[in-house]
Amino acid sequence: MENPAETKWMADGNCANKAPSVFFPSDGVGVEKAKLVCEGCPVTDQCLEYAIAHRIDHGVWGGTSERQRRRIIRARAQKRAANAQQPALQVN
Repeated sequence: MENPAETKWMADGNCANKAPSVFFPSDGVGVEKAKLVCEGCPVTDQCLEYAIAHRIDHGVWGGTSERQRRRIIRARAQKRAANAQQPALQVN
């Protein structure tokens, strides 16, 4: 069960009064149109993080396409792996 407070930000998005179908396009032109709605949106960061945290594979979220989110997830994983391999700094 999802916590309603976790999605409260959605009401403040540029997409709040748009048809959901706008954000689940079938082609690249549709993706670009959806991204235009996201431009200047006050909740873009929350939207993107929600989609990443919930592994949402379809649609435009936080101004990003499915492919862009996969790249972000991959880059973050690589950064975590690189940081985990670095020796801890010793402070005397």
